[in-house]
Amino acid sequence: MSSQIDLSAKPAKVEVPEDVKDAIRTLIRWAGDDPEREGLLETPKRVARAWREYCEGYAEDPAYHLSRIFHEVGGYDEIVMLKDIPFQSHCEHHMAPIIGKAHIAYLPRDYVVGISKLARVLEAFARRLQVQERLTAQVADCIWENLKPLGVAVVIEATHGCMTGRGVRTHGTLMRTSRMMGVFKRDEKSREEVLRLMGVQ
Repeated sequence: MSSQIDLSAKPAKVEVPEDVKDAIRTLIRWAGDDPEREGLLETPKRVARAWREYCEGYAEDPAYHLSRIFHEVGGYDEIVMLKDIPFQSHCEHHMAPIIGKAHIAYLPRDYVVGISKLARVLEAFARRLQVQERLTAQVADCIWENLKPLGVAVVIEATHGCMTGRGVRTHGTLMRTSRMMGVFKRDEKSREEVLRLMGVQ
């Protein structure tokens, strides 16, 4: 039976259960190497702790980052945008890296949120096993549901290790996904404006 791990513990401090280390030794052996050779002796523990860190998002509520809002914005009622936010995730099909950047924008209704919180929402969802399409939708939906803005726009551009490191091995291929909500979905001019500001038209 698999050991249960406390997801709130920090990756560097957690004690790695033997069944987890055994699973990684089995994978090393199946791949064709000897898990008992000197260079691989500590690898199972390191891999387990790395994956705890890669998947920190499971222990996090992304909506929490949007809970502190600011009403005093001096009458500002234009697009708020954070561009070129770097992120790393792992695909749920091959557990290979997804590496890219995101552009996140919203049109406030009555209040705004600290700009770094948009990046934290992205990070919380990215630190899980993902597919890019779902990641894009989750970020947009979270902002839409918690900030109640007039519009939300999320565009994600990423490369996928499952394509670059295996299979067709198409290096340099970029996947782009987007989700438009509210005014950015309904109004073509608003959508064109936000995409132009993102630089992805």
